[in-house]
Amino acid sequence: MEQATEAKTYCSPVYKLIAFFRKSRNGWKTKAMHRNVRIKRLVNRVAGLMESRRKWKEKAKAQRAQIARLTEELEQQKGAPL
Repeated sequence: MEQATEAKTYCSPVYKLIAFFRKSRNGWKTKAMHRNVRIKRLVNRVAGLMESRRKWKEKAKAQRAQIARLTEELEQQKGAPL
């Protein structure tokens, strides 16, 4: 197993290596930045969807309670003599 501390020797000229490594570094940095932006957007979207779902559940629960109350009121009116 090779040591990780051994220096690599390159056959290409230094100016070409510098350009290659700079391009490589800038490429992965840009890619990582875009990935982080996308992750942030997705996290925000999920949070928004969860909040929306919570609000819809509350609204549905309130409407179910209102339906139950109105149904009970209707049954009382049907049972009362005119």
